[in-house]
Amino acid sequence: MIRGIIFDLDGVIVDTAKYHFLAWRRMAKELGVNFTEEENEQLKGVSRRGSIEKIMRWGNIQLSEAEIERWMAIKNEWYLEHIATMDEGEILPGASDIIRQAKDAGLSISLGSASKNSRVILERVKLIDEFDAIVDGTVVSASKPDPEVFLTGAAQLGLPPEDCLVFEDAQAGVEAAINGHMKVVGVGSPDILGKAHIVIPNLEGIRLQEDIINKI
Repeated sequence: MIRGIIFDLDGVIVDTAKYHFLAWRRMAKELGVNFTEEENEQLKGVSRRGSIEKIMRWGNIQLSEAEIERWMAIKNEWYLEHIATMDEGEILPGASDIIRQAKDAGLSISLGSASKNSRVILERVKLIDEFDAIVDGTVVSASKPDPEVFLTGAAQLGLPPEDCLVFEDAQAGVEAAINGHMKVVGVGSPDILGKAHIVIPNLEGIRLQEDIINKI
């Protein structure tokens, strides 16, 4: 029985992936590392530290702990410059409606995101009050596909993992949900999210009960 919904943030509720891409690409360029949208896809759902560690491996470069901390802070400053201009218009089509459907059905709702800026983003798009729990990179430390973020979300909702349904747009996030013994809806391409129990191109027009829960 599905009693709780856990939403990833980037790529599911809002599209801040484009802002992450711009900031990571800018950082990678300054480090002399080639960074394309293909590499950016591999950073979806990964923590800031996990992301910079991947970029270091791709560029075969070594940074001290102090340098890593400095570059993470710089990247985040660049990212915050972008999200400072966000408003309700940044909410992806269908996301608000799915949240409303979940609430109308009496389901508990949690965020499960690696982002440390999730509260700022949810406040900017005026959705923060819709969530019963917010679990993000300020609460957990393990990167997806580790299931920590989703297991913590389930715990904060007071539900066993098996009663939770996750919406994810990243391969690492899909794997994290499965590792946490949860059902998962992949939002995006079946080629990338094929391990999900159900894959949909986006949330627009989706009927939560009929199209998702009854088919899980």
